[in-house]
Formats: sequence, C-alpha cells, structure tokens
Amino acid sequence: MRIRIERAPAPVWLRPLIPVLAIVFTMLLTSVLVLLVGQNPLAAFYYFLVDPLSSKVSFIEVLVKSTPLLLTGAAVTFAFVGGFWNIGAEGQLLMGATAATAIGMHMHETPALIAIPLMLVGGFVAGMLWALAPALMRVKLHIDEVVTTLLLNAVALLVVSALLNGPWRDPVSQWPQSPEIAASAIFPKLIPRTRLHLGFLIAIGVIIIVWFILSRTAFGLRMRAVGLGPEAARFAGINVDRTLLTAALVSGGIAGLAGVNEVAGIHYHLIDAISGGLGYTGIIVATLGTLNPWGVALAAFFIGLIDTGAQTVSRALGVPSYLGGVIQATLLLATLAFLLLQRYRIRLR
Repeated sequence: MRIRIERAPAPVWLRPLIPVLAIVFTMLLTSVLVLLVGQNPLAAFYYFLVDPLSSKVSFIEVLVKSTPLLLTGAAVTFAFVGGFWNIGAEGQLLMGATAATAIGMHMHETPALIAIPLMLVGGFVAGMLWALAPALMRVKLHIDEVVTTLLLNAVALLVVSALLNGPWRDPVSQWPQSPEIAASAIFPKLIPRTRLHLGFLIAIGVIIIVWFILSRTAFGLRMRAVGLGPEAARFAGINVDRTLLTAALVSGGIAGLAGVNEVAGIHYHLIDAISGGLGYTGIIVATLGTLNPWGVALAAFFIGLIDTGAQTVSRALGVPSYLGGVIQATLLLATLAFLLLQRYRIRLR
C-alpha cells in the first residue's frame, strides 16, 4: 500500500471544519505534555476552556486579553488577503505604542474628546510609517517583505529600549519605563472596577470595517485578486503595486492601534514588555480564523481564553503556565497543516 498526496480541492463541507480539526488535533498533542506532569488532560482543558467562562470576572478578563488580538489579527488578515506577507505587526504595535505615549504625555491640559482621538491617529500613522519601508521595497525593489518586516521588529524593540533607558527613563526610580500619560488620554472603562476598556469597542469596530472592506467593496475584490494571483490581477487591469502598498500601510496602522490599546487601556505608560508577542500571536489568530474577519474574532476570543486559563490551570493543577504558549504555537502549526487539506488530499493505493 502506498500513500499519495494529490492536488485536489477540498469538499465544501470540509473547509469550515478545518479550524475545529486543528484545535482538536492540538488538544490531543498537548495532552501528552499534561500527562508527563502527572495530571489529567480533561481536568487541564476544563480549566483552560470552561473555568474562565464560569464567572463574570474571568469572562471579562478573557475579553480584555482578546482585545489586542482582535487588532493584530485584523492587521495580519488585511495584509495577507492583499498578498502582503506582513510579519511585522509586533514592530508596528511597538511604534504605535511609542507614538501614543509621546502624545499622551503632553495631553494634561487637553480634554479626553481630543486627547484620545489624537492618540489613536498618532498610533495608526506610526504603524503605517513603520510598514512603509518594507512595502516600498516589495513594490519597487521586489524584496521579500517577510524578511524585512520580521527584521524591523527587532529594530522597533531597540528603539523602545533606547527611549526607556534614555530620555524617558523614570527619574525617581530609574526604572526603564516612560512617564505616565495624562488622565484625559486614558481609555474609559466599559464596566466599573474591571479592566475592560474602550479599546474593546474600537477593536470590534475595526473587525467590522475590515469585513466590510474585504467583502463589500470593489477595493476588497481587488485585494483578494492580488492576493490570489498578482500576475493575473495585473493582466486584468488592477494596479497591483498600489493595492499591495495600501494593504501594507493599512495593516501597519491597525497594528499600531493595538499599541495604543496597550498604552491607553492597560499600562498607562510605555515599557519594554508592552507587547509580549501580541504581534506574532496575531499571525496565529489570522491563520486560525482563515483570514476571515469574523473567524479572526472567534480565534482572538479562543486565544484569550487559553491565555486566561493558563494561569488558572497552573494554580489548580500545578501545570506550568507556559503550556498556554505551547498550545498557541502547536495550534499555528496544526492549522497550517490542515489548511493543506483545502488544496490536497491523501490517498491510499
């Protein structure tokens, strides 16, 4: 008997099941790690997936952790659909956070109705500018954007570190963090005495806008055409370079908004670890969501659930909390593997 992999489109009924299959396969693989520490996988996944939804406090925390993932997932989705492989959402987020901090620190005499929009615009523009160089190199010089956007993440982190260890270092504690932003620049809380803030509504609004652009506008149709086949799109009369450039800049701007979210909604100042890999996690969210904005919203909620449950399972069962990160990484690989089922099938002969 031989195993052959043949190019063939997947049945229509199978395509919506691919994320579900990836999640089930990931749970089976990571169950082995839970068994190695002497715990019951079913109990572990109960604390991962069910316990965070059992109380109002933990459910709200899931929404808080999902908020930046909605933005970074939307940013990656917008770029990938348009054929621009943006791996630089992490750096664009850091630049958006830096711009938001620079603006927020000078808003002490400014009302919130002006301070917050200024920070959002500043973060969006900063993310766009950080994506501009890789986009121009892709369009003008045909340099692979995967490498350039990835390398710029490290540059962005060095820029933030230079600011925090230089002009923005706390003069009292000498701790590498910026001064606090103005009170008027802080996102208002949606629910009193919780961490859920205005950024959640902004993220939902971004998801709706991205969905509308990609599925209900002529530009979205051109983006999908360029993403599926740039040469065919160029033959059809689409300005491929302009479409790629727009997709890259908007994607960078959305990632910059995620940086504003972390500064104005959570930390109120800039620190080295303000992202914690949210830009990279956005790639997992976009992939698991099959580059569909509503799928991205569900994937962001799922990853937020995993992040929240990781702390619970660590306290309850003694399972290391970084198992949540292992699940996310495994989920990305499993999703990519199962996505091959859309174009190939396995046959036994």
